[in-house]
Amino acid sequence: SDPAGEAIYLRDEETGVAWSPTVGPRRGVGTYVVRHGFGYSACTSDEEGIACELHQWVDSVDPIKQYSLHLRNRSRRPRRISIWLYLEWTLGELRERTGMHLVTSHEDGVLLATNPLHDEFSGRWAFACASRTPSSWTCDRTEFLGRCGSAENPAALRTRGLLGRAGAGLDACAAIQVTIDLDAGQRQDVVFTLGAGTSREHARALAQQHHGVSSAEASLSAVYDHWKQLLGRVQVRTSDPSLDVLVNGWLPYQVIAARLYARSGFSQSGGAFGFRDQLQDAMSLVHHAPHLLREQLLRAAGRQFTEGDVQHWWHPPLGRGVRTRISDDFLWLPYALARYVVATGDRGILEIRIPFLHGAQVPADQDSVYDLPHVSEEQGSLYEHAVRAVLRGMRYGEHSLPLMGTGDWNDGMDRVGAHGKGESVWLGFFLADVLQRFAPVARLAGDADLAERISLESVALGRRLDVHAWDGEWYLRAWFDDGTPLGGKNASECRIDALPQAWAALSGVTDGTRTRCALAAVDQHLVREKDGLIQLFDPPFGAINSGENGVQPGYIKGYVPGVRENGGQYTHAAVWTAMAHAALGDGQRAFALAQLINPIRHSADAAGCARWRGEPYVMAADVYRTPGHVGQAGWTWYTGSAGWMWRLLAESLLGLELLDGVRLRCQPQLPADFGDYSLTYRHGDGVYDLNVTGHGAVRRVMVDGQEQADLLIPLTRSSGRHMVLITCG
Repeated sequence: SDPAGEAIYLRDEETGVAWSPTVGPRRGVGTYVVRHGFGYSACTSDEEGIACELHQWVDSVDPIKQYSLHLRNRSRRPRRISIWLYLEWTLGELRERTGMHLVTSHEDGVLLATNPLHDEFSGRWAFACASRTPSSWTCDRTEFLGRCGSAENPAALRTRGLLGRAGAGLDACAAIQVTIDLDAGQRQDVVFTLGAGTSREHARALAQQHHGVSSAEASLSAVYDHWKQLLGRVQVRTSDPSLDVLVNGWLPYQVIAARLYARSGFSQSGGAFGFRDQLQDAMSLVHHAPHLLREQLLRAAGRQFTEGDVQHWWHPPLGRGVRTRISDDFLWLPYALARYVVATGDRGILEIRIPFLHGAQVPADQDSVYDLPHVSEEQGSLYEHAVRAVLRGMRYGEHSLPLMGTGDWNDGMDRVGAHGKGESVWLGFFLADVLQRFAPVARLAGDADLAERISLESVALGRRLDVHAWDGEWYLRAWFDDGTPLGGKNASECRIDALPQAWAALSGVTDGTRTRCALAAVDQHLVREKDGLIQLFDPPFGAINSGENGVQPGYIKGYVPGVRENGGQYTHAAVWTAMAHAALGDGQRAFALAQLINPIRHSADAAGCARWRGEPYVMAADVYRTPGHVGQAGWTWYTGSAGWMWRLLAESLLGLELLDGVRLRCQPQLPADFGDYSLTYRHGDGVYDLNVTGHGAVRRVMVDGQEQADLLIPLTRSSGRHMVLITCG
C-alpha cells in the first residue's frame, strides 16, 4: 500500500466534483502523465475542463519542498476552483509515537507545527503555506478526513471550508484551502511550500522568503542548474542508449539524491548514515563531486571508536546509533581513503585531526549495542584512523584468515562467527585488496614500515586463501565457529557464493587459473540468463527442508528462499561479478553481465514491466528468484549498487580513471562489436572531448594534436576545450 501523507485536491465550486491533480489519492477519470527528472517530478492532467500541471521539488539550498500548480480553464465558461493541500505531520520517527506530542499553530496564513518532546529536535518548527491568502485552513486531521475517513474521500471536500483549528491535543495535520477564479482560457498559478526551520522565527522567515510564485520559479530554475552542472561533468555517447541514460545522469543522481542527501527510499525510510554504505556510494563520485567523498571520509572517521571498530549506522545530528561486531565496516575507511587520495592527489586530508568515540563495548552474548557514544578526548589524523582500522582487520582465526564476527558484508550471516572463531573467505579477499591499496597511502604518509608490512601481508593472505579456501572449482564462503565450512561442492545450502569468487578477481591476490575457474563456476551456477539476474548464492538457505540439521548462519534464514540476501540477486554482488570479468580482461563477458542487470532492459516491453515492477531508470537493491516472483525488483532507489553500477559502466567498461586530480586514463574493456564512442569530461572549467576508436588495448592518445607518450590525458582546471583522440587496436 501507499498511504497518502501528502495530497493535493481540486474542487469545482459549482458542481462539487473533486479530484487530485496526481494519480492518487483521489484519481480522476482522465489521463495522467507523470515525468521524473533530476531534482523534480511533474504530473499533468486534464479533468473537468481544467488542465493542470504540477511540479514538485526540494530547494537546492534551503530545507523546503514546493508544489507549483499551473491551472488553465479549457472550458468556455468562468470557473471557481478550490485547491487543497493536505499534509500529515510526523516530526519524528513514526506518527504513532509522535502524534500525541505535536503542537500546531497559525500565524498570518502560515501553519506551524513542533514536537517539544523530541529528544533531538524539540526546538525545531515545520511549516506549510500558500502563495495566496488561504480561504480556510485547519491543523486537525480528524476534521479534514472525517471520523474514520480517508485521503481518498476526505470529509473536507464535502464542506464549504475548514474551521481553523490548531493547538495541542489534536491529530495534527496541515490543510490549506485556496480558491481562485478562472475566466475561459485563463491560466493562474498557485504554489504551496512545506519546510522546516531551526526555530519558530527561522521557519517564519523561510515561509516569507519562499511563498511566492516568482521565488518558486527561481528555486526550480536553480534546481535545474544544480543537477545540470553536477551530472554534466561526465557525458558519454555510445552505441547503447540505455548505457548512456544510466551513466549520463540517473546512476549518479540516485547516488547523490537518494543515498547521500535523503538517505531514504520508499522501502527504507531511514535517514541514517551507514558506515560502509555511504563510503561506497561516495567512492563513485570522484569524477562528479570528489568533495562529497572527502566529506564522507571525515564524517565516517568521526564515528570510529578508540578500539578501531565503528558504528554500523548512526543518525545525525547527535550520532545515536549501533555498535556491532560486524567485521568489514571499518575496513571501508582505508579502502575509500586510498581511492580518494589516488584519484585526487589530495594528501592534506591525511593530516586532518578527528576525535575518536568512546562507548559501551558490545557484550560477548550480544550482536550490537544501540546508544549515544561520547566523543573521546583522544584524537588522531585521518591517516591514523585508517591505520587503526587496518590493524583491527588483521585478526585471524584457525586458518589464519580474518574473523567473521557477527557478519562481514552479508549482515544476515550474523551467527557464522558470533563466538569469535568463525572466519570469512570473502573478507580475506577484501582485506587483501585493502592492504595493497592502502600501502601507497602509507608511503605518502612517510610510514614506510607499515607500507612494507601490509604489502607483504596482502601477498601472504592470498597464499593462505589458496591453501585453505579453495574447494576444487571455487572458493568457500566461510567457516563457522566450530570449524564447519560454509559453502563448497558438498554443501546442501549456499554451495557457491558469488562474493569470494568475484573478489578473488578484483583483489588479484590468488592463483589466476583458479580465479577464472571460480568465475566460470559463477556463470554456470548463479547467472540466470533467462531470468535476467545473477544470484548471490545457491541453493538458498531453507530451500531444502533440512530442519534443525541444516546450517544456522543467522537471520538470513528468515528471508524467503530466493529473496534478498538469501539466494536472490543482491545487486552489489551482481555488479562485482561483472567487474571481476573486466578485471581479468574479459570485456565481452563483463558487458554481457552488465546488460543482464541493466534495469532499463528489464522494462523494455509490457511483459517486462509487469514482471520487473520497479522504476526502469534506477537500480534495485535486489531481484527475486523465488517461484512466482522470478525477475521482480525488490526495493529501488535506496541501494548502494547504483554507485557500483556507474563504476562498472564508466570505469570497468569505458575505462575512465582519474589520477592525482591532474591526469585521466582511458582503457576500455568492451566487446569487439561495441563500436566507437565519445565522451565529454569536465574538469574545473576545462572541457575534454574524447573520441575513442577501434578495439583492444590503447595504442595512441592525442591531446590537441600532441601525442602523449604515457597514453595519459593531462588535465587542467582552466577554461578551454580540448580535443582528445584515443586509438585502440
